[in-house]
Amino acid sequence: MSFPKMAKIRQHFHVESLENIPAAIAEQFAAVKADEKIKPGMEIAITVGSRGINNIPLIVKSVAEEIKKRGATPFIIPAMGSHGGATAEGQIEVLEGLGVTEESTGCEIRSSMEVDVIGETSEGVPVYIDQHANKADGIIVMGRIKPHTDFKNKIESGILKMASIGMGKHKQALALHTYGIKGISEMMPEVGKVAIANSNTLFGVGIVENAHEETAIIEAIEPDEIEKRERELLKQAFKLMPSLPVEDMDILVVDEIGKNYSGTGMDTNIIGRIRVLGVEEPKKPSVKYVIASNLSEASHGNALGIGLADLTTQRLYEKIDLKTMNENVVTSTFLARAAIPIVLDNDQEALKAALRATWGVAAEEARIVRIPNTLHIGELYVSEVIFNELKDQKNIEVLEDLQEMKFDENGYFLPM
Repeated sequence: MSFPKMAKIRQHFHVESLENIPAAIAEQFAAVKADEKIKPGMEIAITVGSRGINNIPLIVKSVAEEIKKRGATPFIIPAMGSHGGATAEGQIEVLEGLGVTEESTGCEIRSSMEVDVIGETSEGVPVYIDQHANKADGIIVMGRIKPHTDFKNKIESGILKMASIGMGKHKQALALHTYGIKGISEMMPEVGKVAIANSNTLFGVGIVENAHEETAIIEAIEPDEIEKRERELLKQAFKLMPSLPVEDMDILVVDEIGKNYSGTGMDTNIIGRIRVLGVEEPKKPSVKYVIASNLSEASHGNALGIGLADLTTQRLYEKIDLKTMNENVVTSTFLARAAIPIVLDNDQEALKAALRATWGVAAEEARIVRIPNTLHIGELYVSEVIFNELKDQKNIEVLEDLQEMKFDENGYFLPM
């Protein structure tokens, strides 16, 4: 079977980004009057999640430095629900995969799955908090504010999610996911508000990225302003969110999936698939077949999100740690996300199978897009039909003209 030629292009988005992150964080500490909140001798917990956030080691280090300037001692708590196999050691490994270590941030990591109950919601949901955070003299709840991959609402991924499922660890994740999609879309924000109100939370730090996954906004927010400001920042995050350059594809090849790229392995907003019971599937983008080629090392075998693909490779399949993945997906209750698709020998065979199943479309006319992962979609490959549609657009730069697909000796695409 012949394959269509592919061209490498770069999408250009009109974006702005922070040039001096340490200075921006210093300014935000001043804005929330950190001198009045942080006193010498205090121990301050900083929440760090499992998401791939650009500049996260530098952001955490800068926050820690501001705490140290005021004579206090910062420490990190992994705030990631059941990720990392729902173990303290596994969550440290997740942080290491993101470049967040004691060496890179200059502060201690205290990882534990032990939690305290600090309240309950109006519906009787218990609210948990990491014991290390609960014992601290203060907490800075930090997280990226972005569109969620499971649902749409006025509050999605952000500070309140970090305060609830993040700080509440595996127990909070179980408590909320028991209610299915309602648990995280409707009940999660209230859990987060109770957690903030009933703990020593000093303030939140919201991070928003632009379409190039660069840090666009870092904002410190007073506890009683978090809900209101998070709603506003989510609207900005939607405006800044990148997308693929076309909406209709026969085949989308994702070179690498993983928890460091998205909580769902592949960002559902990018691929146009959610696969959660009771949640309507997006109308756009429309992809007939998704091929997941590899699993990131930073995922430590957690291939959650593989169920969003239609085909995968032997290479990815052999990297799956079923125990780690299943712990995460069973906690979430979104079981389809871990359903393993058809496993082919390599990229070449997966592409052949997908092309054969693209009814009525000649191989050379197939609409194919290939991306490194769903977090970094600025540079990508497109097949000839799509290339001819895009090549003259002002925001498209041609990096490599049309040429035959290139595979290594094992039948996998050469790295981008």
